[in-house]
Amino acid sequence: MSKNTEAVKIGSAYVGVVVGAGFSTGQEVLKFFTNYGTYSYLSILIAGLMLTFFGRQISKIGNALESEDHVSAIHYLFGERFGKIIDYLLIFFLYAFAVVMIAGAGSAAHESFGIPVWLGSLLMMLAVSLTLLMDFNKIVSALGMVTPFLIAVVTIIAVYFFFNGSLSFNEVNDHIDTSRQSSHLWWWDGILYGALAFSTAFSMMAAIGGDASHKVVAGRGGLMGGLLLLVLILMVNSGLLAELDKVNEAAIPTILLGRMIHPAVSFALSIIMLLVIYNTIVGLMYSFVARFTEPYSRNYKLLLFGSMIIGYGLSFVGFVELVDVIYPIIGYVGLALCIGITVKYFLRKQRGKKHIA
Repeated sequence: MSKNTEAVKIGSAYVGVVVGAGFSTGQEVLKFFTNYGTYSYLSILIAGLMLTFFGRQISKIGNALESEDHVSAIHYLFGERFGKIIDYLLIFFLYAFAVVMIAGAGSAAHESFGIPVWLGSLLMMLAVSLTLLMDFNKIVSALGMVTPFLIAVVTIIAVYFFFNGSLSFNEVNDHIDTSRQSSHLWWWDGILYGALAFSTAFSMMAAIGGDASHKVVAGRGGLMGGLLLLVLILMVNSGLLAELDKVNEAAIPTILLGRMIHPAVSFALSIIMLLVIYNTIVGLMYSFVARFTEPYSRNYKLLLFGSMIIGYGLSFVGFVELVDVIYPIIGYVGLALCIGITVKYFLRKQRGKKHIA
């Protein structure tokens, strides 16, 4: 495999882990960005640059430390004592986030195809479990497989509504719903979303970086993935802004936009939505199970199936209820990771040492 091909594979996997139920439905973008109107673009720029920089850094750190999970990276950033606290907080909320995604799979399958919520979540649980029994390189390939299709559909939506949106750029601020804003501070929501999204990928990207052939390749892959995420968020936001008066009332805003273009676009987006949710759960659950067991060992399989069954049960709390509780907390855990990487990066540069990343 050439270095560029490997970097693209890493970048696609990064996108695959970050983009989950909230992004694909449009709810995350609507909540953190779109309802700030024209300021949403500045907020997205903050989040996108964070995802680009920190994605690059954790991939390089993972490669330098030859990481198989996030433990060595966290100890490098925070030391063993404080690192233990961050480690267990992160792994607990990664699992909680996976439960949110399992619930999201059931909701998305029901909204899109009329499949009972319990069955949609069950099918997703089985698909993820089978995937996590595969070789690590195959898991990374699976994470990146949906990214090209996601780019294609999001591009169609963005281009269509750029020319055919019912609201002009000057009108969008008249339709902002301030009750839908996360913190009412556009710049803070940009930071918090960047931290939230990065935290979901931190563990998997450390492992993917550790498996990369070279530190430069690992860093390039993280850089590509971050830039691609920035472009995707910008495109989804543009489509939502063009119909802001309608999407604020929609359960799944992106599906509404797809239906407004053509039923085929809506159907394709529904399929892609389920696939990106699958990607996110795969990345989160691998990080969780590999943290406590040797990958593919008997204990790995036992913990995998046990945690998936428990997660399936917990998913019945409900998607919206879980999001309201889990998202803010994991955002602050992610912020701690970002601060740790930033401090370590500048300290080592200031001391003139040959830095890991």
